[in-house]
Amino acid sequence: MTALSPDDAERLRQVFLQCRGTAATLREQLATYAAAGREIFPAYADAVDRLVERLQANGGGDNAPRPGEVMPPFVLPDDTGQLVDLTSLLASGPVAVMFFRGHWCPYCRLSAVALVRAAHRIRESGGRLVAITPELQSFAQRFKTETGADFPVLSDLDNGYALSLNLAIWLGSEVRTLLGHLDFAAFHGNDGGMLPIPAVFVVGSDGLVRARFIDPDFRRRMEVDDLVAALAQAAEA
Repeated sequence: MTALSPDDAERLRQVFLQCRGTAATLREQLATYAAAGREIFPAYADAVDRLVERLQANGGGDNAPRPGEVMPPFVLPDDTGQLVDLTSLLASGPVAVMFFRGHWCPYCRLSAVALVRAAHRIRESGGRLVAITPELQSFAQRFKTETGADFPVLSDLDNGYALSLNLAIWLGSEVRTLLGHLDFAAFHGNDGGMLPIPAVFVVGSDGLVRARFIDPDFRRRMEVDDLVAALAQAAEA
């Protein structure tokens, strides 16, 4: 199979809704969805496995800023078109800078929803969140609406900032073919087939990275408890 049928797309949507509606941890939700995806759309799961193997073999994300290093600044538009810069965000305390693949990615949506549910704990930690995607403003708005995100969602067009952090990757022809039902040219304003490796950088008020999570396998994300703990530690530093 080289395409996702409408019936299978609906099956995956139902699994997504079930995962989103549970009280399971984010890790458990993602694992459940990934297992269903492997059963329903095995060609894609196998292609992703091969992509992840290539990225891991080439150290995908390894050269991104490490704890103790300065987080490069950014100035990016949010979902309303207003420019947001890292320096201003850090004036209020530590920030978790999070890279998402886009509104279309169920793993990103599950992750964002889990963070929304933890909003009170995140505020109590003394930190805040900011999301970065390679999508145009209208799709950043959709991501925010569909997940209920109460944090800024910024557009990193052409993956410029992600590239500067060594996080941008090319999906490859195999994965792009299997995702042919998605209009990336419309989402990104270009047809380059580039996406960021999902990542989280917890940045202290001094601009130094305090913790990071980078995994070339987008099916795994930083657990919410770990993120809250890292923000709290950064706030106390």
